Amino acid sequence: MSSLPKHYYELLEKIQEADFVLVELTLYLDTHPNDYDAMQQFNQFAQYSKQLKSQFENNYGALQQYGNSYTDENWSWGTAPWPWQV
Repeated sequence: MSSLPKHYYELLEKIQEADFVLVELTLYLDTHPNDYDAMQQFNQFAQYSKQLKSQFENNYGALQQYGNSYTDENWSWGTAPWPWQV
């Protein structure tokens, strides 16, 4: 497999970090549903995660399937390396 640019790995790591925060905040909010600061933080990270994923897909191709990512004119889903292949 060819080497990918450093930015690919950095962006993928930022996505993983943001999604980890979202998982943790989800668990916290399940037991603290009235914590408005945590809800605000959740919404900020949800927006940040969405922006990161959009940036990743614009540069490196689809990241999600089942309608969560758009296709290009070549149906190139699956042609880029999967995150676990890098």
